[in-house]
Amino acid sequence: MVFWEGWISDELMGTFSPIVVYWLYAGMYQLLPPLDQYRLHTRKEEEQKNLVPLSSVIKGVLLQQLVQVAVAGLMFLVTAKPSGEGSIIQPSLPVQLIQIMVAMLIMDTWQYFIHRYMHQNKFLYRHIHSQHHRLVVPYAIGALYNHPLEGLLLDTFGGAISFLISGMTARTAVFFFCFAVIKTVDDHCGLWLPGNIFHIIFQNNTAYHDIHHQLQGTKYNYSQPFFSIWDRLLGTYMPFSLVNRKEGGFEARIGKD
Repeated sequence: MVFWEGWISDELMGTFSPIVVYWLYAGMYQLLPPLDQYRLHTRKEEEQKNLVPLSSVIKGVLLQQLVQVAVAGLMFLVTAKPSGEGSIIQPSLPVQLIQIMVAMLIMDTWQYFIHRYMHQNKFLYRHIHSQHHRLVVPYAIGALYNHPLEGLLLDTFGGAISFLISGMTARTAVFFFCFAVIKTVDDHCGLWLPGNIFHIIFQNNTAYHDIHHQLQGTKYNYSQPFFSIWDRLLGTYMPFSLVNRKEGGFEARIGKD
């Protein structure tokens, strides 16, 4: 039993809830006070280094999400059970958790190799992936600021493939997609907040991805959004340490763990 049952279909929730969650979670970060003591970059760095204004970032994210809605709607339409065959029996909780774990590994694998290739292919980097790296200092709302083609290949197709291969139902997909969105936003938030559960559980976290956005780290730490497995296996893992910045806050510095 879920709170939307009887009101909205699982397919509709799976299509639109990740977008709502994105703006709620990223918006929460945007509305926080400056929190300079927890920032990975100073506000001055953000103003000087980032090459695109917030208004353009918001437009870019909305465009990607428009494409995402179209693909998700088509995917759920194709995979939905015909209306005359009764309600779908949901798997047990352990089975759903296994499906989510499988989907996490699939998504990580898909995104690692697509992401890495977009860095290694000069044409793709210059004309497509470099758009995301215009945000040298990442922030939450910019988590899905990508070229439309990259958004389609990396995020939208990555989510669809994870859903299809894992065998999860549309209801399980609601939770998986929302979790993936929250993790992606958190990885770009630019804050090292005490007690952040993602920093405790995942080695691939805000600081890990911040290294990738730094000039010296652009060819490392490709893994996203969950684990660092592929970076470690294929030699693209860049160790780092968090050090206190004199003017307050932290700095993710390339070096020993």
